[in-house]
Amino acid sequence: MNYLGIEFPVKNMPELDPGYIPLGPWMEAYLKGASRPISFAVERDKGKITVRHAKIYGTPEMAEADYRFVERFVKFLLWSIGGFRVYILGASGIARRLAKKYVYFENGEGENGKRWFDVQFMSDVFENGFEIVDCADAASFPAENDASVSVGGHMEGCRIGFDAGGSDRKVSAVIDGKTVYSEEVVWHPKTQADPQYHYDEIVKAFRTAASKMPRVDGIGVSSAGVFIGNAPMVSSLFIKVPREKEIRKLVHTVFDRAAAAIGDGNVPIVVANDGDVTALAGAMGLGVTAVMGMAMGTSEAVGYVDKKGNVLGWFNELAFAPVDLSEAAMMDEWSYDIGVGCKYFSQDAVIKLAPAAGIALDERLTPAEKLKAVQALMEQEDPRAKKIFESIGVYLGHTMQLYSMFYDVEHMIVLGRVMSGKGGDTILAECKRVMAEEYPELARKMVVMLPDEKTRRVGQAVAAASLP
Repeated sequence: MNYLGIEFPVKNMPELDPGYIPLGPWMEAYLKGASRPISFAVERDKGKITVRHAKIYGTPEMAEADYRFVERFVKFLLWSIGGFRVYILGASGIARRLAKKYVYFENGEGENGKRWFDVQFMSDVFENGFEIVDCADAASFPAENDASVSVGGHMEGCRIGFDAGGSDRKVSAVIDGKTVYSEEVVWHPKTQADPQYHYDEIVKAFRTAASKMPRVDGIGVSSAGVFIGNAPMVSSLFIKVPREKEIRKLVHTVFDRAAAAIGDGNVPIVVANDGDVTALAGAMGLGVTAVMGMAMGTSEAVGYVDKKGNVLGWFNELAFAPVDLSEAAMMDEWSYDIGVGCKYFSQDAVIKLAPAAGIALDERLTPAEKLKAVQALMEQEDPRAKKIFESIGVYLGHTMQLYSMFYDVEHMIVLGRVMSGKGGDTILAECKRVMAEEYPELARKMVVMLPDEKTRRVGQAVAAASLP
């Protein structure tokens, strides 16, 4: 395969998506021929800075390949790590060109403003203006200031674990690692504009769990969204809450205020992204570290626990990180980018591939119903449906190589509604086959699995309880 003058071998292609250009093997081949150093630094909250080094060609004939590499590399860094400022050292022309793309200009046409969604998202999360900084020399390039966060795995004492889902909330009372009470209650956070509703429901759950124990030593929360400390900066749970500053303060403090209403008002609380808590549950269940969890459902959700068993404090929002270089890739209707993970590892991937497989889905069905329709065909061993899940498996096999360039992963747990039934088994088998044939060294290092009973034994709420 050849893309922008870079030759790279790919033996396995998704049958239903022949235009697919896997980003990982292209990047690997690109870097083998590059020699001019380039450095990137991503700054996020409280002065945390993550630094990455790479190389480009720096020649006129490879100018477009250089730009494409840097542009996709920066995009991946932003959605894996998160940040409001990106420093680039060693490629001024590319940095200036990229800066034009990362300005807020809604639905920007052409080059300028193309990444307006990223700019708005990062600005909202970090409450800081977004910018790409062209560093003239090493003296203007910041030093690394990064550290993983040691949370989770603490089971001693009386703890509350709270899993804030979009349609139901689960709470557990946990004493010395054993669940003594658990409940699941339907709630409607996504339709409520008044943050008092969220606060009242969270406090009610906390108090119910607290009533089942002699005391409360800590509270852990697992929730969808992006958090700075315990503050939900962007979360679908609060999607209807107005954006006025004073009201948003109530959202940002909702979990801390709820914890203050329990016991003596000094109960420690830790809130974490549900993807990271999923990875933590897997790590606790398996008794291992360097774990990534990927949930394929409405979108792609990812969490990660590092080699030390710690959470990095990164976004891990890989639904918006690139995986495919094809210029004909499907556009994500939210971020207005193409070739990003949510269109390859969610129900959208199944729906996207259905026409190529010769399956006509009723447009009156919801996306979840369309997935179920294809899964029903798969359970009947329909060869058309099998091709869909095989293609997703090929995507996954190549993407594991890409993710391994940015994360140290030894155990990959794949879950979510797309992975249920025979379709999930097919995805897993194809992923393993592609890895063994294309990336044998990685296949020996990384175990890709569905969550078995051992990993399931530590539930989301129980893993959350172990956070403080």
